Amino acid sequence: MNVIKAIYNFIVGDMIILVGVLVVIALLALIDNVASLSSLRVIAGPILIVAVLGVLTATLLREARGNR
Repeated sequence: MNVIKAIYNFIVGDMIILVGVLVVIALLALIDNVASLSSLRVIAGPILIVAVLGVLTATLLREARGNR
């Protein structure tokens, strides 16, 4: 179990980052595969960038406000 936790901490580091990026990837997969959302394919790149930056900012703010 310690090995799995060490690998998780090395790759992800935080559950908010993992869940946030997975949600963004699911959203982009929906945009790519659903025909009615095909007009959003043009802004898929900016959606990815803004969403990942938002997730990373949320994680950073949570860490900055943590117990000292």
